[in-house]
Amino acid sequence: KTIEFTGALHATVVKQVRLKNPSSKTLIYNATLVGRDADDFSLPKGNTVTIAPKTQMSINVEFTSRFLRPAEAVLLLISKCVGGIHGATLAFSLKSEVKHIRPADILKCKSPCYEL
Repeated sequence: KTIEFTGALHATVVKQVRLKNPSSKTLIYNATLVGRDADDFSLPKGNTVTIAPKTQMSINVEFTSRFLRPAEAVLLLISKCVGGIHGATLAFSLKSEVKHIRPADILKCKSPCYEL
């Protein structure tokens, strides 16, 4: 699954990933961001995700654009063994696109067009 982050240059975009636990045991995942632009993505609530039995939860993934080029990374959720129960390893592709640029500041300058 691909999660797309679109926004302005230097803006922070937050997306949610919903995880479900249909089993009768608690699942614990270790979340890791890997890839070329993994440093531009973050998990503000930490890297450990605990999902109670028969429930669902959402984790936030934040992206702050630093460049005009698209950023790419992968969110890996690797389960920890709890009472002999392993969850499936999950992988999400993270991609960004800068849609517009807001000026940081506007400067007014006066100058002659040319000099002889």
